Amino acid sequence: MKKSVLLAVFFCGIAFTQAQTKEELKAQKAEKQAEADAAQAEANAIQAQIDALPGWRVGAFGTIGGSLSNFKNWYSQGTPNNSSGNIGFTVNGYANLIEDKFFWRNSLSTNLNWVKLDDKDNNLDDESFNPTTDVFNLSSLYGRKLSEKFAISGLADYRTTLLNNFNDPGYLDLGVGGTWTPVENLIVVIHPLNYNFVFSSGDTVFDSSMGAKIVADYTRQIGAINFKTNFSTFQSYKSGDLSNWTWTNSFGYTLWKMIGVGFDFGLRSNQQEAANYQGVALEDADNDLQSYYTFGLSYKF
Repeated sequence: MKKSVLLAVFFCGIAFTQAQTKEELKAQKAEKQAEADAAQAEANAIQAQIDALPGWRVGAFGTIGGSLSNFKNWYSQGTPNNSSGNIGFTVNGYANLIEDKFFWRNSLSTNLNWVKLDDKDNNLDDESFNPTTDVFNLSSLYGRKLSEKFAISGLADYRTTLLNNFNDPGYLDLGVGGTWTPVENLIVVIHPLNYNFVFSSGDTVFDSSMGAKIVADYTRQIGAINFKTNFSTFQSYKSGDLSNWTWTNSFGYTLWKMIGVGFDFGLRSNQQEAANYQGVALEDADNDLQSYYTFGLSYKF
């Protein structure tokens, strides 16, 4: 009986010691976490002061997505012997010079994707990777500051495809007007004097015209999250059929070191592109909403 009591007391002591040690470790962890949070807040404040200094700000982030597969004698599907693949990536980069009296903002956005389906039983099919998503945009904005939030500016904005039909069509906007920065990281460009040059080969429906260019861009990093949203529209003074707009969005979340997950999607409306693809007159085109998305691993440069 005495031995049983002694054993019970012994095991209770062990359990109490373990519980006490666990609580002590939790308290130490909470203390260290509080110190780390305070240090991170201090580092963020210093970084904000660095970002506010005049000079260049350069950065980039992107998304990489892809898959490869191979089937042999997989009779349950229509193509039992095949190899397929899907590879795509996006890059969003910027180089901004911010000074007390002027700024010069440059950005590059591209989204490229290739798809392959090789039927091993068909010697006539295409075995190569073929481009599907093909987006390229390059812009340069210069402004002379009239105040902290408003500037007189000039914009050069070019977009086209790289993999198929380079510069056919290609769009180059050149214009002047004003740039408004109501809050940090948000840029609103309003250029009522803008000429939209449209480049194309042969006899097509594409036409250049004078109009207004409006761009809204918000690019920011919050902790492990990087995101960019850009809306760009050209409103032609000649005809509404020559107007167009594009809205692109990129998100990246860092999971480990520089690697994470990313998601990109875009929307576009362009009557000229619809008419050219459908082979009809400009006014007869069925201008359906264009869209794309990419999801995959992301890498923060």
